[in-house]
Amino acid sequence: MLQITLPYGHGTWDLDLPKTGWVGTFLPKRPEIVTSEGEIIEKALDWPVESATLEQIVEPGMGVAIVTSDNTRPCPNSVLLPPLIERLNAGGVPDENITIVIALGLHRPMTDAELRDSVGEDVFRRVKVINHDVDDVVEVGRTSRGTPVEVFRLVVEADFRVCVGNVEFHYFAGFSGGAKALVPGVAAPVTVNRNHGHMVDDAAVAARLEGNPVREDLEEAAALVGADFILNVVVDEYHKVIDAVAGDPLVAHRILCQRLQETGIVDIPQPLDIAIVSAGGNPKDLNLYQAQKALDNCSGVVRQGGLIVLLAQCPEGYGNNVFQQWMTSGKTPIQLLEDIRQDFVLGGHKAAAISKIATNIKILLVTGEQLAHEDLAGISVYHDLQLAVDAGFELVGQDAVYAVFPHGASTLPKISGKSAVWNIYKSGSD
Repeated sequence: MLQITLPYGHGTWDLDLPKTGWVGTFLPKRPEIVTSEGEIIEKALDWPVESATLEQIVEPGMGVAIVTSDNTRPCPNSVLLPPLIERLNAGGVPDENITIVIALGLHRPMTDAELRDSVGEDVFRRVKVINHDVDDVVEVGRTSRGTPVEVFRLVVEADFRVCVGNVEFHYFAGFSGGAKALVPGVAAPVTVNRNHGHMVDDAAVAARLEGNPVREDLEEAAALVGADFILNVVVDEYHKVIDAVAGDPLVAHRILCQRLQETGIVDIPQPLDIAIVSAGGNPKDLNLYQAQKALDNCSGVVRQGGLIVLLAQCPEGYGNNVFQQWMTSGKTPIQLLEDIRQDFVLGGHKAAAISKIATNIKILLVTGEQLAHEDLAGISVYHDLQLAVDAGFELVGQDAVYAVFPHGASTLPKISGKSAVWNIYKSGSD
């Protein structure tokens, strides 16, 4: 037997597996890191891409908004924000002119305790730290695809905007990071809904940027607001910074996406009967709304009629009320897919994404007691990993070909020679 340990919340879950049929345990390819997180960040800030340094760009007395991620993302704010503030100070921008805006998208606001923990005690005391307010927005225009661009007033009215984030695969925006901090990050619901409505397009997939209607629309929207500088990073499974870029919001982001593509895409030798996937632990499995990304990443290497076991603690349950309503509606995956085609509903889109997988692949979810339903739309719920995996082999066959993905949200498996990787600078071909 093989003994595997998988991330689960803030801890781990041990699992016994048969050696027969195992084709590997697949992790993102991590480069050897010989410098500290601080050195990686400082180097990026010292040598920004197609931009002068931050302290050279800003002007004394400017009002600066630093837009960064909430606690549903593994963005190490407490590591990234101090050097940014130091650079702004060096450029003549005092602490009182700096506001850190937490980009919620349509997530719940963070509590004061969560804000303090996210940015660090020193930063929380020194500068203003707030959640973005979806009701206090300014319309700045409309994209060529018809998306009304309404963005948090404080960000729009700032003299200078810095976007901070981590870059990872995103199941319909291609990658996270870059302009996504502004749209949907600090946008109004109408903007988020219209932009995300393009996810039904076949070109809205992980690792594709050019030709991806969601990514192109959000970048056009963000350009109407204006991002002046970015600091984006890649983090490992321990949430440690292993790569960073700063500078031009578009070009710098593309460079980091290219690097992530080279390390995060892993080759699988053949289609799988079973994929055993952990979302990657906290915060990737904070709720099912977030853990779905790992399911989507790894589903493409499972054969039709195969099975995925997804391990995700989900201490916050579903993570979205609309998503919960759709998942517990009693409708079949096919019915939910038809519903989203007839009327795009944010939250429902996550249920539709799961349903798209569930029409071809069995899904067994291993989670905490917060998800009490034993049968969701297209998902069977378990509370014990070993029982779920054993049930999976009973369903598919004891001689099943399988693989393990301990960090599914950070890994994009492709079947060797059969799945072309999208070039992030030029459109690929279907």
